[in-house]
Amino acid sequence: MALQQVVEQTVTGLGYDLVEIERSAGGLLRITIDLLWTPETPVQFVNVEDCERVNRQLQFALEVDGVAYQRLEVSSPGIDRPLRHQADFERFVGEEVDLTLKAPMGVAAAGQVSANRKKFRGTLERTEDGQGWQITWRDAPKAKPGQKISQKRAETPLHALGFTLDELREARLAPIVDFNGKKSR
Repeated sequence: MALQQVVEQTVTGLGYDLVEIERSAGGLLRITIDLLWTPETPVQFVNVEDCERVNRQLQFALEVDGVAYQRLEVSSPGIDRPLRHQADFERFVGEEVDLTLKAPMGVAAAGQVSANRKKFRGTLERTEDGQGWQITWRDAPKAKPGQKISQKRAETPLHALGFTLDELREARLAPIVDFNGKKSR
């Protein structure tokens, strides 16, 4: 069996989602796993015990199939998790994401966005018809800690960019860390 099939069968058989398989120089085989997601389940994260369990099982499966590797590394996708499949996008609706398009937009959106721009950061949303995807963002500079912002300042316009999964080179969750421990309102 091929490496992809062995790893996928083993990981899904243990009840996890296979995010990525990466082979590196020096014989490193890196497997990234996540917990299976359904809209009804609460947010859960992969822990060390999950990675250890998958690692042990993969060692046996890869040895049986004769897959050559020097080191096996099983990890969680981290805070900048890649989004590759339709289910990933559905799972992270409403989250901040970074997108890179395969080709520039080509046409400036109402003169507000550069026509040769490929990278965007915004909130992932479904389109109004529910068939596609879009991100929305404002080009306002972020306020610095302690900076006072005038109530009279006009709000910057909201931009939206619709896209299909075929148009994406890469999509990841934006690695945003809040060290305050409190959600902003």
